[in-house]
Amino acid sequence: MTLDNLKILLVEDDELFRLGLQVRLQQETKIAVLAEASDGEMAIDLAKVQTFDLVLLDIGLPGLGGLETCRQLKRNHPNLPILVLTSRNEQSLISRLVSAGAQGYCLKGVTAETLILAMRSVIAGASWWDANATAEIHHAFQTQSSELAPDNLSSSKVNTLTRREKEILSLIADQKTNQEIAEILYISSGTVRVHIHAILHKLGVNDRKQAIAMQNNHL
Repeated sequence: MTLDNLKILLVEDDELFRLGLQVRLQQETKIAVLAEASDGEMAIDLAKVQTFDLVLLDIGLPGLGGLETCRQLKRNHPNLPILVLTSRNEQSLISRLVSAGAQGYCLKGVTAETLILAMRSVIAGASWWDANATAEIHHAFQTQSSELAPDNLSSSKVNTLTRREKEILSLIADQKTNQEIAEILYISSGTVRVHIHAILHKLGVNDRKQAIAMQNNHL
Protein backbone atom coordinates (compact mmCIF):
# COMPACT_ATOMS: atom_id res chain seq x y z
CA MET A 1 0.00 0.00 0.00
CA THR A 2 1.30 3.45 -0.90
CA LEU A 3 0.74 6.57 1.14
CA ASP A 4 -1.15 8.32 -1.68
CA ASN A 5 -4.86 9.02 -1.27
CA LEU A 6 -5.02 7.54 2.20
CA LYS A 7 -7.68 8.52 4.67
CA ILE A 8 -5.83 9.65 7.78
CA LEU A 9 -7.45 10.83 11.00
CA LEU A 10 -5.28 13.37 12.83
CA VAL A 11 -6.23 13.75 16.49
CA GLU A 12 -4.48 16.78 18.00
CA ASP A 13 -5.77 19.63 20.17
CA ASP A 14 -3.03 22.10 19.19
CA GLU A 15 -4.48 23.84 16.13
CA LEU A 16 -1.12 25.21 14.92
CA PHE A 17 0.61 21.85 15.20
CA ARG A 18 -2.34 20.17 13.48
CA LEU A 19 -2.21 22.61 10.58
CA GLY A 20 1.57 22.37 10.26
CA LEU A 21 1.48 18.57 10.23
CA GLN A 22 -1.30 18.52 7.64
CA VAL A 23 0.70 20.80 5.33
CA ARG A 24 3.85 18.74 5.79
CA LEU A 25 2.11 15.44 5.06
CA GLN A 26 0.39 16.81 1.96
CA GLN A 27 3.72 18.11 0.65
CA GLU A 28 5.49 14.83 1.27
CA THR A 29 2.85 12.27 0.34
CA LYS A 30 -0.01 14.02 -1.51
CA ILE A 31 -2.59 12.68 0.93
CA ALA A 32 -6.03 13.31 -0.51
CA VAL A 33 -8.15 13.02 2.64
CA LEU A 34 -7.10 14.16 6.12
CA ALA A 35 -9.84 14.32 8.76
CA GLU A 36 -9.12 16.22 11.96
CA ALA A 37 -10.29 15.93 15.56
CA SER A 38 -9.34 18.15 18.49
CA ASP A 39 -10.27 15.64 21.21
CA GLY A 40 -10.86 11.94 21.75
CA GLU A 41 -14.64 12.09 21.73
CA MET A 42 -14.65 13.71 18.29
CA ALA A 43 -12.15 11.13 16.99
CA ILE A 44 -14.28 8.22 18.20
CA ASP A 45 -17.39 9.72 16.59
CA LEU A 46 -15.59 10.30 13.28
CA ALA A 47 -14.27 6.73 13.23
CA LYS A 48 -17.83 5.43 13.60
CA VAL A 49 -19.03 7.13 10.41
CA GLN A 50 -15.88 7.14 8.26
CA THR A 51 -13.30 4.54 7.31
CA PHE A 52 -9.67 5.48 8.00
CA ASP A 53 -6.41 3.82 7.02
CA LEU A 54 -4.42 5.28 9.92
CA VAL A 55 -4.89 7.38 13.06
CA LEU A 56 -2.20 9.86 14.09
CA LEU A 57 -2.98 10.35 17.77
CA ASP A 58 -1.70 12.88 20.27
CA ILE A 59 -1.60 11.57 23.85
CA GLY A 60 -2.05 14.89 25.69
CA LEU A 61 -5.68 15.42 24.70
CA PRO A 62 -8.30 17.23 26.80
CA GLY A 63 -11.33 15.38 28.12
CA LEU A 64 -11.13 11.65 27.46
CA GLY A 65 -7.35 11.74 27.03
CA GLY A 66 -5.13 10.09 24.45
CA LEU A 67 -4.67 6.69 26.09
CA GLU A 68 -8.39 6.11 26.64
CA THR A 69 -9.11 7.35 23.13
CA CYS A 70 -6.62 4.79 21.82
CA ARG A 71 -8.28 2.00 23.84
CA GLN A 72 -11.76 2.86 22.62
CA LEU A 73 -10.69 3.22 18.99
CA LYS A 74 -9.03 -0.20 19.11
CA ARG A 75 -12.04 -1.71 20.86
CA ASN A 76 -14.37 -0.38 18.18
CA HIS A 77 -11.98 -0.91 15.26
CA PRO A 78 -9.43 -3.65 16.11
CA ASN A 79 -7.74 -3.47 12.70
CA LEU A 80 -7.34 0.31 12.63
CA PRO A 81 -3.61 1.19 12.89
CA ILE A 82 -2.77 3.88 15.45
CA LEU A 83 0.50 5.82 15.44
CA VAL A 84 1.02 7.99 18.51
CA LEU A 85 2.59 11.45 18.29
CA THR A 86 3.74 12.97 21.55
CA SER A 87 6.47 15.03 23.18
CA ARG A 88 6.86 12.52 26.04
CA ASN A 89 9.22 9.55 25.98
CA GLU A 90 9.25 8.05 29.49
CA GLN A 91 9.29 4.26 29.75
CA SER A 92 6.02 4.06 31.73
CA LEU A 93 4.20 5.75 28.85
CA ILE A 94 5.59 3.26 26.35
CA SER A 95 4.20 0.28 28.26
CA ARG A 96 0.80 1.99 28.58
CA LEU A 97 0.74 2.69 24.84
CA VAL A 98 1.37 -0.98 24.12
CA SER A 99 -1.43 -1.98 26.50
CA ALA A 100 -3.79 0.53 24.87
CA GLY A 101 -3.20 -1.04 21.46
CA ALA A 102 -1.00 1.54 19.71
CA GLN A 103 1.12 0.13 16.88
CA GLY A 104 3.68 2.88 16.97
CA TYR A 105 5.12 5.92 18.71
CA CYS A 106 6.93 8.98 17.34
CA LEU A 107 8.15 12.05 19.15
CA LYS A 108 6.79 15.34 17.88
CA GLY A 109 9.40 17.14 15.85
CA VAL A 110 10.78 14.07 14.06
CA THR A 111 11.84 14.61 10.48
CA ALA A 112 9.22 14.17 7.78
CA GLU A 113 11.22 11.22 6.42
CA THR A 114 11.08 9.42 9.77
CA LEU A 115 7.38 10.11 10.20
CA ILE A 116 6.59 8.81 6.70
CA LEU A 117 8.62 5.66 7.38
CA ALA A 118 6.78 5.16 10.67
CA MET A 119 3.44 5.58 8.89
CA ARG A 120 4.45 3.10 6.19
CA SER A 121 5.51 0.56 8.81
CA VAL A 122 2.30 0.82 10.83
CA ILE A 123 0.05 0.72 7.77
CA ALA A 124 1.93 -2.35 6.50
CA GLY A 125 1.15 -4.16 9.75
CA ALA A 126 4.49 -3.67 11.47
CA SER A 127 5.12 -1.63 14.60
CA TRP A 128 7.25 1.49 15.02
CA TRP A 129 8.81 2.73 18.23
CA ASP A 130 10.80 5.93 18.32
CA ALA A 131 14.55 5.57 18.82
CA ASN A 132 14.24 7.31 22.19
CA ALA A 133 11.61 4.81 23.25
CA THR A 134 13.83 1.94 22.18
CA ALA A 135 16.72 3.47 24.13
CA GLU A 136 14.52 3.62 27.23
CA ILE A 137 13.68 -0.08 26.86
CA HIS A 138 17.34 -0.99 26.41
CA HIS A 139 18.30 1.11 29.42
CA ALA A 140 15.78 -0.80 31.52
CA PHE A 141 17.38 -4.08 30.50
CA GLN A 142 20.83 -2.71 31.32
CA THR A 143 19.89 -1.46 34.78
CA GLN A 144 18.46 -4.87 35.69
CA SER A 145 21.97 -6.27 35.51
CA SER A 146 25.26 -4.42 35.75
CA GLU A 147 26.94 -7.21 33.81
CA LEU A 148 24.58 -7.51 30.86
CA ALA A 149 26.32 -9.53 28.14
CA PRO A 150 26.34 -8.33 24.51
CA ASP A 151 24.35 -11.39 23.37
CA ASN A 152 21.68 -10.61 25.96
CA LEU A 153 21.49 -7.04 24.67
CA SER A 154 21.04 -8.43 21.16
CA SER A 155 18.26 -10.67 22.44
CA SER A 156 16.49 -7.73 24.08
CA LYS A 157 16.54 -5.83 20.78
CA VAL A 158 15.37 -8.81 18.72
CA ASN A 159 12.54 -9.35 21.21
CA THR A 160 11.16 -5.90 20.36
CA LEU A 161 10.35 -7.15 16.85
CA THR A 162 6.87 -8.28 15.90
CA ARG A 163 6.19 -11.87 14.84
CA ARG A 164 6.18 -10.87 11.16
CA GLU A 165 9.43 -8.92 11.54
CA LYS A 166 11.09 -11.95 13.17
CA GLU A 167 9.92 -14.12 10.27
CA ILE A 168 11.45 -11.72 7.78
CA LEU A 169 14.69 -11.45 9.77
CA SER A 170 14.99 -15.25 9.72
CA LEU A 171 14.50 -15.27 5.96
CA ILE A 172 17.11 -12.53 5.58
CA ALA A 173 19.49 -14.73 7.58
CA ASP A 174 18.71 -17.52 5.08
CA GLN A 175 19.97 -15.17 2.34
CA LYS A 176 16.55 -14.73 0.77
CA THR A 177 16.00 -11.73 -1.51
CA ASN A 178 13.14 -9.28 -1.00
CA GLN A 179 11.23 -10.88 -3.87
CA GLU A 180 11.75 -14.37 -2.47
CA ILE A 181 10.58 -13.24 0.97
CA ALA A 182 7.50 -11.64 -0.61
CA GLU A 183 6.62 -14.88 -2.41
CA ILE A 184 7.14 -17.03 0.69
CA LEU A 185 4.99 -14.78 2.91
CA TYR A 186 2.43 -13.87 0.21
CA ILE A 187 3.03 -10.14 0.56
CA SER A 188 4.32 -7.49 -1.84
CA SER A 189 8.03 -6.74 -2.20
CA GLY A 190 7.22 -3.14 -1.20
CA THR A 191 5.77 -4.36 2.09
CA VAL A 192 8.92 -6.44 2.63
CA ARG A 193 11.05 -3.31 2.19
CA VAL A 194 8.95 -1.45 4.76
CA HIS A 195 9.37 -4.28 7.27
CA ILE A 196 13.13 -4.39 6.66
CA HIS A 197 13.42 -0.64 7.29
CA ALA A 198 11.56 -1.12 10.58
CA ILE A 199 13.77 -4.10 11.54
CA LEU A 200 17.01 -2.18 10.93
CA HIS A 201 15.65 0.81 12.88
CA LYS A 202 14.63 -1.28 15.90
CA LEU A 203 17.88 -3.23 15.99
CA GLY A 204 19.93 -0.05 15.62
CA VAL A 205 21.90 -1.41 12.66
CA ASN A 206 22.66 -0.08 9.20
CA ASP A 207 22.43 -3.10 6.93
CA ARG A 208 21.36 -6.73 6.53
CA LYS A 209 24.73 -8.16 7.61
CA GLN A 210 24.56 -6.43 10.98
CA ALA A 211 20.95 -7.55 11.42
CA ILE A 212 21.93 -11.16 10.67
CA ALA A 213 24.77 -10.95 13.21
CA MET A 214 22.33 -9.74 15.85
CA GLN A 215 19.91 -12.51 14.93
CA ASN A 216 22.70 -15.10 15.34
CA ASN A 217 23.58 -13.72 18.79
CA HIS A 218 19.92 -14.03 19.75
CA LEU A 219 19.75 -17.74 18.84
